[in-house]
Amino acid sequence: MLLHLPTSVSEVQQHSAEGALPIGGATLVWATFQRDGFPEQAMSLRNLPEANVLGPETLGSAVVLHRIDDRVPEVLRRAASTIGTGAVRRAATVGGNIVGSTLRCLLPAAQVLNARATVLDAAGVYDTDLTELLAKGPILLSLTWQTPLASGYFKEDAAPGGPPPFVVATAVHADSDGTRQLRVSVRDGYEFLTATAPCDTDVETVLHTVETTDIGALPADARNVVRAQISEVLTR
Repeated sequence: MLLHLPTSVSEVQQHSAEGALPIGGATLVWATFQRDGFPEQAMSLRNLPEANVLGPETLGSAVVLHRIDDRVPEVLRRAASTIGTGAVRRAATVGGNIVGSTLRCLLPAAQVLNARATVLDAAGVYDTDLTELLAKGPILLSLTWQTPLASGYFKEDAAPGGPPPFVVATAVHADSDGTRQLRVSVRDGYEFLTATAPCDTDVETVLHTVETTDIGALPADARNVVRAQISEVLTR
């Protein structure tokens, strides 16, 4: 297998056009390669400056998880800190987790931050939302968002190798007119559920609004966890 390490966007485009497969940190694809055979060409973005940004409102796709620190919102930092073992977090990347994984442990955090994706395809670099990123699969370069007023993250304890643990991510944002919006994202198995609710009212009204969405169809124990997480972030 020939591994490309592009240092410019134009090189990424060239290697992609030639069939090179983006591999992130290779923590997820390596076992597949060993089972099914290695591709002729692969590509890592670890030397691409645009994919290595890390700041209060931006995160590159090639950033390894253990580098994600208090420069980013709490919800994203806590999500990254719970993925795999320390060894995995020193190798796994943001892009590999969101685009290359079925677990997508960082996705709920990105959803409640209302993150935008800067991506690359044959036509060039452009910004898109997370829905299009996952549906069309362009090469992810980075994520951007606006800093929330508060955020929170819960991940259920689970045995290794079992089903994906239940996750609840929350964030409160201030709109341009000063009103506040709560965003909630839940991972239930391999399904992701989201909700948005105005939160300039009392907590019970916010909880009722969220429960009128698909999140309200969750089992009672799961709904109780969601309610607790919403109440906690609204209190802060």
